[in-house]
Amino acid sequence: MGSGTSLVCDLGLKTTLTPEQQKRFQDPATIRRILSRPGTVAIVGLSSDPQKASYFVASYLQKRGWKIIPVTPKPGRILGEESVRDLASIQERVDVVDIFRPPADVPPIVEQAIAIKAGVVWMQLKLANATAAERAAAAGLTVVADKCMKMEHGRHFGGLHTAGMNTGLISARRLQR
Repeated sequence: MGSGTSLVCDLGLKTTLTPEQQKRFQDPATIRRILSRPGTVAIVGLSSDPQKASYFVASYLQKRGWKIIPVTPKPGRILGEESVRDLASIQERVDVVDIFRPPADVPPIVEQAIAIKAGVVWMQLKLANATAAERAAAAGLTVVADKCMKMEHGRHFGGLHTAGMNTGLISARRLQR
């Protein structure tokens, strides 16, 4: 194509993580493994506003078989699920804790995720806290940081490449519909 503009959009986004942290907390094989089996995801900071990113991600995941647990101080229901105040209030196994809170708020959430023995801590785009990520990893949790669950699911399983997005993945597999 030469040096001109490309018809392909690149999903590469600026990150706050060091190259070493990117290798540890943004590993494509780990992300694919997490997203390949829908389970229970506690979404910390889930908003009831359909215009917010957290709502959009939760709705997307729910439609793809994930059970969502809204974690927010506001009582009520979001996407048909009763919200809880904190991770300690959840009475079932949590596979993934997806965090939609500012980086400064992440360390105590990670401590709660460790306490409930969650399998994965996922820090959304631009909301990563490297110290908290290291703490979660040291406690034995799988960590994904500075990535969006919805975007990564679309990248690995949802056919973003068919819309001209450069997903950074090469595969001879046909998309299952």
